[in-house]
Amino acid sequence: MSNSKDVYLMGYSGHAYVVADIALANNYSIKGYFDFQKSLKNPYKIHFLGNENEVDVPKIIADAAVFPAIGSNLIREKVTNFIIKNGLKQIRLFAPSSFISNNAEIESSTVIGPNAVVNSLSTIGLGSIINSGAIVEHECSLGSFSHLAPGAILAGNVKVGKRTFIGANAVVKQGVEIGDNVVIGAGCVVIEDIPSNGTWVGNPARNITKHAK
Repeated sequence: MSNSKDVYLMGYSGHAYVVADIALANNYSIKGYFDFQKSLKNPYKIHFLGNENEVDVPKIIADAAVFPAIGSNLIREKVTNFIIKNGLKQIRLFAPSSFISNNAEIESSTVIGPNAVVNSLSTIGLGSIINSGAIVEHECSLGSFSHLAPGAILAGNVKVGKRTFIGANAVVKQGVEIGDNVVIGAGCVVIEDIPSNGTWVGNPARNITKHAK
């Protein structure tokens, strides 16, 4: 019999171990995980339940929650859509050491890591990752299935689109707008708006997409 503090993970490698730590810190019981194959590492001794596309996930999960514990924006979006399509319960996971303003809006299937900050009137889209020590200042907007790597900073009033990755210790100047499907490199300093679809690195940020072969 499941209860309100039971959760299953979709994916169990890399980023999933961080998700597991945060779930356990919030007194969730992790009942098992789904993945395309059994993980070679199992530090939490979680039961492998099979590939979600090959088993009856709703029947296994019953009334428990399920969380997309996947670092890739594109795969996390696909898995979250699977969760929604099957009417499965979603949750949010916030590390106890994070700070989240009472008037910030955080959508489901989002994880916020240790020592991360989400300040007043910011909005975080569905299935996003705010990693360890990342800062989302006041009135920022982060689109669905985006990912702030450890130490990334969005200054006030920054707008970020969907499926965008902002690398470790990158800084985005206040008021800047970044489009969908953008990659911002580690340590990058963004001082101007960035359109959708591209990879940007350096200080100040420059587009290197056109140089890719």
